[in-house]
Amino acid sequence: MSFLMIQRIIGILLMIFSFCMLPPIAIGWLMDDVELSPFWSGFIIVFLTGLCLWLPVYRVRQDLRLRDGFLIAVLFWTILSAAATIPLLLSNALDLNLASAVFETVSGFTTSGGTVIMGLDGLPKSILFYRVELHWLGGMGVLVLAVAILPMLGIGGMQLYKAEAPGPVKDEKLTPRITETAKLLWYIYLIMTVIATICYKLAGMDWFDAVCHAFSAIATGGFTNHDSGMGFYNNPVIDYLTTFFILMAGVNFSLYFIFWRNKNLKTFFSDSEFRTYFSVYLLFTLAAVIFLWKANTYTTLEETVRYALLHMASFMTSSGFISADLSTWPVVVPILMIFSSVIGACAGSTGGGMKVIRVLLLMKQGAREINQLAHPKAQLLIKVNHRPVPEAVIKAVWGFAAMYVALYAIFMIGMMAAGYDQITAFSAVAACLNNMGAGIGGIISNFAGLSDFAKWWLSLAMIMGRLELFTVLALFSPMFWR
Repeated sequence: MSFLMIQRIIGILLMIFSFCMLPPIAIGWLMDDVELSPFWSGFIIVFLTGLCLWLPVYRVRQDLRLRDGFLIAVLFWTILSAAATIPLLLSNALDLNLASAVFETVSGFTTSGGTVIMGLDGLPKSILFYRVELHWLGGMGVLVLAVAILPMLGIGGMQLYKAEAPGPVKDEKLTPRITETAKLLWYIYLIMTVIATICYKLAGMDWFDAVCHAFSAIATGGFTNHDSGMGFYNNPVIDYLTTFFILMAGVNFSLYFIFWRNKNLKTFFSDSEFRTYFSVYLLFTLAAVIFLWKANTYTTLEETVRYALLHMASFMTSSGFISADLSTWPVVVPILMIFSSVIGACAGSTGGGMKVIRVLLLMKQGAREINQLAHPKAQLLIKVNHRPVPEAVIKAVWGFAAMYVALYAIFMIGMMAAGYDQITAFSAVAACLNNMGAGIGGIISNFAGLSDFAKWWLSLAMIMGRLELFTVLALFSPMFWR
């Protein structure tokens, strides 16, 4: 283990992150915001901390191994979340203890979107922007951005990319160099954010809200500037735009590059994961429309369809945007939406959950086992996009699914042991482990009412969900340290 090299990288990344506290200062200055000193203090503290870590080892040059990348990924997400709490803890506009501040920043970076802050409508603009900025940085993975920067500093990036990148197959790259791949993903990410900002502005938001909600939507985050969420606007156009953007953000970003290169829409529809993603979404949405319509939840079919489209997309892509009062819905619909969050978005997207490709492979494996009963000696292959999937990948997916179920049970039992009812415990773990941020029961409005233990417990669930379980669990294996 290259501990000195890891120290050098963490120091560099902290110094880079400290500059992310400057845009909220600029926003506050432009809007006559008095809440600027917490961000200046945060910038100085985080930069000096990174500098102190980097200076003693700035001449160290060692090759990174894969397990170094795993440790850096976990350390960076935890250390970065801790560093990001400084402005929130120092702010006079907020009254957060350490557990609440850590929950908020972890929720921001992991794009979970669950919040412990109430009274969002009256908060300074600098804090509101800072929250969605954390979303935007975490959306494509801070470490993927670092992969594009670190090679300039003489630090290889492939180990970090493989440790952080989502999905069961992590060796496929769009370009020969990992640096170019990271830059390419960020160009696509940036273009989508700009388009979303313009569309939100044209739909009726002011520029500040348009930028904030574009950051949150493209990151599939869920933070908004209002306590009533997207329902604050009561605007069907904004609801439809949000549905569109979060669904697009849930698509594998590599497909956008291939589409741009080939100029052919078949790029999307020839992809098995893409077809499954939208098929599952439409099926779940149709079920939600039927249940809502039968229960007479809304007076018009347009409202029923619009809210079903938005909220099913919000849960399945792990965005967590809410524009309606879910407590008035038939309980089967929120439960259905929570199960859709387990399936999640596509691999290589900003979404969470198990990822559609894993669920697709599990279904194909199940079908193969059934067919194998009728033809025991047959050699049956599992194919995705007309290509055989290696058996090692199938085994890894089964292992991930088993570990996901086990960890879900452990986190849920922990919540129930802390005194929460089954509905609250079930939805809170789903919201955090799937990086979805919205739920029912005791967290239907926000997470502010949870105990400090629950906030620490769920913060761990969010980090494990964002790093896809094994990256964190690997650190607890004795073989990892040998």
